Amino acid sequence: MTKGRLEEKSVELFNKSGYDANELLDKGRKLLFKIKNADIEIVLAKAADVITYVEHGVCDIGIVGKDTIMECGKSFYEVLDLNFGKCRFALAGLKNKNFYEGYSQKVIATKYPNVTKRYFNEKGVDVEIVKIDGSVELAPILGLADGIVDIVETGSTLKENGLVIYEEIAQISARVIVNKASIKLKKIEVDDFIGRISRFI
Repeated sequence: MTKGRLEEKSVELFNKSGYDANELLDKGRKLLFKIKNADIEIVLAKAADVITYVEHGVCDIGIVGKDTIMECGKSFYEVLDLNFGKCRFALAGLKNKNFYEGYSQKVIATKYPNVTKRYFNEKGVDVEIVKIDGSVELAPILGLADGIVDIVETGSTLKENGLVIYEEIAQISARVIVNKASIKLKKIEVDDFIGRISRFI
């Protein structure tokens, strides 16, 4: 399960579904938890690591944002949209600018180079991608990039920095992913888990 943004809602969903996940409410620095009333262990990890653990089969099921799936995902089944952690991928930049104007190759700053590359390839637009790990909003302001591709929830961070959305790329929310082997070898357990939580989304 992804630490941070999706964690609280995931714990809420587990508890509603009859899994006792209360230990996660006062977890300290602990990363591995046993569900008291079921044969389930919960691992807390960074989003990209959730995908790695599921792909390598050390975890059967993961809860992770669609943004991470689009950027990092390769080999697993995406089985359920949990309808929380909602936001969107967007192309944004400085107000009062026409992004596609002019003939020069556009520069895009982003934490999501794979998503960005796919998006512009599909549009047939050649761009240079600059990977930024921190606040991408700075890149157009400082003149490093013509635009950014980032996750937008309310748009207030963009607004506060004089940026606007040019185009929406994709809707994002928390998803359940399952290891390819586990979906066959642990079918009963996986189906039971998915059945239980899907009643409360």
